[in-house]
Amino acid sequence: MKMQDVREIGKRWGVDVKVGRSKQDIIRDIQAREGYSACFKTQDTCIYTDCLWRKDCLKEK
Repeated sequence: MKMQDVREIGKRWGVDVKVGRSKQDIIRDIQAREGYSACFKTQDTCIYTDCLWRKDCLKEK
């Protein structure tokens, strides 16, 4: 997902999306607001089959 898309989603969730914040940090904040574990790019597997970030998260690290 492109950074512009991540920022748009972040704005909807009330997350700080200012320039300079990493995509990874913004996504983790969104995950926490969604009620998920803020785990983006921290694990090799994912238990959340419906996570919006799953495809980007599980790409080669």
